[in-house]
Amino acid sequence: MIIKHHKKHAGDILLSVIVFSAIAVTITVAFVNWGATLLKNVRMVGDREQALQIAEAGIDYYRWHLAHFPFDYKDGTCATTCSDGPYTHQFTDKDGNIIGSYELIITPPLNGSTLVKVVSKGTVISNPQISRTLQVTMGMASWAQYAVVANDNMNFGSGTVIYGPVHSNYGIHFEGTSYGLITSSLTQYTDPDVSSVKYAVYTSTTTLPDPVPPTAIDLTRHSFGGAGLTMFYAGRKLAVPAVDFTALNNELANLKTVAVASDSYFASTTGYGYHFVFHTDNTFDIYRVTALVPAPSGCSNVSNQSRWGTWSILTETLLQSAVAIPTSGVIYTESDLWVDGTINGARLTIGAGVLPDPGSTSWPNITINNDLKYTNHDGTDSIGLVAQGNVNVGLKSSDTLTIDGALIAQNGRVGRYYYSSSCGIGYYPTTLNLYGIIATNKRYGFAYADSTGYKNRNIRYDSNLLYSPPPVFPLTSSTYVTLSWQEI
Repeated sequence: MIIKHHKKHAGDILLSVIVFSAIAVTITVAFVNWGATLLKNVRMVGDREQALQIAEAGIDYYRWHLAHFPFDYKDGTCATTCSDGPYTHQFTDKDGNIIGSYELIITPPLNGSTLVKVVSKGTVISNPQISRTLQVTMGMASWAQYAVVANDNMNFGSGTVIYGPVHSNYGIHFEGTSYGLITSSLTQYTDPDVSSVKYAVYTSTTTLPDPVPPTAIDLTRHSFGGAGLTMFYAGRKLAVPAVDFTALNNELANLKTVAVASDSYFASTTGYGYHFVFHTDNTFDIYRVTALVPAPSGCSNVSNQSRWGTWSILTETLLQSAVAIPTSGVIYTESDLWVDGTINGARLTIGAGVLPDPGSTSWPNITINNDLKYTNHDGTDSIGLVAQGNVNVGLKSSDTLTIDGALIAQNGRVGRYYYSSSCGIGYYPTTLNLYGIIATNKRYGFAYADSTGYKNRNIRYDSNLLYSPPPVFPLTSSTYVTLSWQEI
């Protein structure tokens, strides 16, 4: 038997070592790279989070700044250069070491608005390539919290549809349809129309007991039976805090001061007053009203209403045309005033009053007989009408009338005088569409129980007015609140 001996080659072991070493080195390098990448990512995540916190610190800083200087949108630079920004601030840790910075861009509010946009970009020194940017909108609430707010007993008829909250400091008899909460500062009241005690917010189709228990505070449409209650789609609430109408006491004085300074003050005129017609190029025409439509035969003040009349223009004389809306956004007159037209990108408040207060028989009224409209309904356009007396819709007004704006009757009411059937069937208009708010010191109304006036009344609350009201509009707070927050 022959035995063969296999001779090992000396290089085999060396080759194996090299192969396995290469594999080990490759794996080690991969782990090292993976670890380095992981550490880099961890640091990057930390840097990104720190950049976000620094950006947030920029927002907090400017909220603090506005709390101390509510109308400074230049970061205090107007003491020297009045820079438009951006404004850069260093950010330090607890030991005073600079670890980053934030850059602020401040967009001031539109005229009359309180909405401030703050953009804050945060960066860190450890990785300047990393940044996070936040955008925040802040604002102060105005007096425009309701679609309708009243300082008197109210009666909303069956043709009324309201999209927005309604409040009265007194009682509310409601037969329309409401898609907003209806509130009263009372728990019960004696409705003067029916001379009986009612819940402070009630409808005649309810099954609630009468007279009412004074302990009933919070009434929703689900609390009691009765088909009529379904008209309160957002519910109703009693004994809520009263709205302070004294906040309007200085409104006309403030408007007059601003108008005089901006050369947009119109003293009392001959004739019946002024007529302003607004145009989409931000100009308006000024007329002097020389005659009013006479009341038709048999049409008279059967309800004995103060200063009753047709409040409809028969003849007028052009005084000026294409007058630019003042940059202050404020116009003021001491005469009765008629307004209509369309604005586009304008924000203005129009006041009509005589100071010092001459008494109710001489309070100027503001009348709207033809459309007064916005081009934009996103808060860009804004109109405020502040009458010392009434905000009227006259006898001869558009069959379908559109009014965009905040209507304020400081001492009087927002609405329409009573015109009986003797005033002519042609003067029974069909639909009134109002987008804005109604603030009325006396009982409001565009229609009456005998079906005279506007058959359909659609009132839609303009929520933009809460934080972006017309110029020189009263505010309910001096503190900025955050309305939106987003990373961009």
